[in-house]
Formats: sequence, C-alpha cells, structure tokens
Amino acid sequence: MSEKIKEILVEYKTKSNKDLVLAMDFLSKEFDNTKHLVIELTKKIDKIESTYNKILKEYESRKG
Repeated sequence: MSEKIKEILVEYKTKSNKDLVLAMDFLSKEFDNTKHLVIELTKKIDKIESTYNKILKEYESRKG
C-alpha cells in the first residue's frame, strides 16, 4: 500500500474527492482480491477435508 493511500485512509475527512475516489478504487480492488483468495482457500480446505475423510474411512474399515 502506498504512502499516499495510507495518508488518505487516515485523513479522509480533509482529502479531496479525487483522493477519496483513489482510496475507494484501491479498497475495492483489495476487497475483490481478498474475496478471491478466501474462495480459493475455501475450495482447497474442502478438498483437503474430503480427501482426509476418505482416507480415514478406509483406515477405520481396515482396523475392523
């Protein structure tokens, strides 16, 4: 995050509309990127859990 953005986020009450738009664009992109990462990590953790459960089921069936 650039110093300019940090400054706008802290001092938004005194910044110009142009600066506010810059900050909103930055935050919107950050939100979208973070949302994408969360979705990808959720898919990964679901796959890991599913694979673990299949292996656990096989292991338990072998124990008798």
